[in-house]
Amino acid sequence: MQETRRAILAELADGPSPGPAIADRLGVSRAAIWKHVEALREDGFEIRSTEDGYELASVPEYGAAAVEFGLDAPYDVEYHDRVESTNAIARERATAGASDLLVLADEQIGGRGRREREWQSPSGGVWASVVLRPDRPPAAVPLLTFAAAVAVTEAVRERGVDAAIKWPNDVIVPGAGERGGRKLCGVLTEMSGESGRVSWVVVGIGLNANVPQGALPPEATSVQAEVGPVDRRSLVQDILERFSELADRPEATLSVWSEHALTIGQHVRIETARETFEGEAVGVTDAGALLVDTGDEERTVYAGDCEHVRPA
Repeated sequence: MQETRRAILAELADGPSPGPAIADRLGVSRAAIWKHVEALREDGFEIRSTEDGYELASVPEYGAAAVEFGLDAPYDVEYHDRVESTNAIARERATAGASDLLVLADEQIGGRGRREREWQSPSGGVWASVVLRPDRPPAAVPLLTFAAAVAVTEAVRERGVDAAIKWPNDVIVPGAGERGGRKLCGVLTEMSGESGRVSWVVVGIGLNANVPQGALPPEATSVQAEVGPVDRRSLVQDILERFSELADRPEATLSVWSEHALTIGQHVRIETARETFEGEAVGVTDAGALLVDTGDEERTVYAGDCEHVRPA
């Protein structure tokens, strides 16, 4: 959001304020204030002209300006009604030099998960990709996936959804569904770098928010299906703020991830590109790899599909 418009909204957050007074405080002309107010109205903010000055009556339901308003996290937001993939756009922005950017869409028509699996992304979900330039080695990047999974889990739990994390990148609602629960959210992290240095990271979040059950595959669920429709604007803000808190704190990320993880202690089936094996998930490494006790040895799994064979 343009900085002057952000400042005007901050002025109006505490109640009506005269245009001339806002202009004086911000050091711009009264005509500039009027133009910025008109632009905010076009973005969906209801700003009334009253005897006491401009008054903020309502905030748009969703979109870039809506999410940025009141957001306590250092991200700019780029919003699209319909895209092929937010991760694809985020990669383009990252290659062009962007950082601390959220690419957000109401609908994706070409979403993909791990191993290029199709991810259904109908209107009403939270389809978002965060562009970062973290100061960390490539081996530590998976903990950003953990941070995103924690942020989503805590945000939907606050809204009444009994969510948990399944290694490596799924937020699920535990139960008798396929693979030990119904999938609520997936996290797909991509990065670029060289010589042990990360250039950029894109953390993609696909969350079934206000998506009816009939629009989802049987092994999936949504926030709406579990507890009813939610305010997506505040949901995205809560996710971003918690993610921002954890992004540079790997030890804290691991600790809170373990509290929310359903996988640890489960008998699991692991499928990698080369083999399939079973065992008990006994923990994770400092870099987020899964430790699996097969009975004969303890295996370290850096990447693969994890199926919960036995309920917790």
